[in-house]
Amino acid sequence: MTSAFFELEKIKNVGLLYLNRPEKRNAMNWPFWRDLPNWIQKIDEDPTIHCFVIAGKGKSFSTGLDLEEFFAEFKEVVQGEFGEGREKLMQLILTMQKGINAVYNSKKPSIALVQKHCIGGGLDLVSACDIRYASEDAVFSLREAKVGIVADMGSLQRLPHIIGQGNTRELALTGKDITGEEALRMGLVTKLTKDFDSLLEAGLATAHEIAENPTVVIRGVKQILNQGIGKTIDDGLDYVAVWNASMLDTLEFRRAIEGFMERKRPKFNPETRVD
Repeated sequence: MTSAFFELEKIKNVGLLYLNRPEKRNAMNWPFWRDLPNWIQKIDEDPTIHCFVIAGKGKSFSTGLDLEEFFAEFKEVVQGEFGEGREKLMQLILTMQKGINAVYNSKKPSIALVQKHCIGGGLDLVSACDIRYASEDAVFSLREAKVGIVADMGSLQRLPHIIGQGNTRELALTGKDITGEEALRMGLVTKLTKDFDSLLEAGLATAHEIAENPTVVIRGVKQILNQGIGKTIDDGLDYVAVWNASMLDTLEFRRAIEGFMERKRPKFNPETRVD
């Protein structure tokens, strides 16, 4: 399945969503912002997809917002006069946030695979994913300060929970580039690979490992982790207690208990899962 910016493949129970504008290093023009929420909705509504991977075709993951094309199309909105014009710009920003938010809020776990450039909006996108891997040539930058913009697509809100306040503030205030090794050291990514082929192989292997687990449990783990951000430990424990009181006794949980009693590792058949 393809569109002006995206291409979706399915490999068993894993969705592989490509940013597909390689001739522009996957710079994010309007079709990216317009269509991303719809593609995540397709993934969410497909019961055969249990986990999804986001990768970029070509030499780079993404160089971020296509400034030239974006401002050519939305110049009047960006430079609108009076309160009415400011309101239109605010609505445009909120509309653009929907796709990145959809990745973060998806009930399906996501893995970002970064090769070469991951700049500005690209970093917004990967910060909304659950897991991030990169190739050794990766370069990350929270670049907005260098082009006169306060980052408004989620990096400033999500990165502190991934790499801490100190690292986030340094990246945001300087707009500097960091290497894949630096990203690994600060916890922005959890794995580095030699090149894109090995990156894709590693990402898909993890995605398939996730997809083999019970889908209700996968959804629950992600929801519990997201819900716990900004909450106390006690709040989180109360929430997971309510979750398990409601969801623990699934068909797959009963199958797991039977397997353990028979000293056999349970195998969860995707065709019999209840989604």
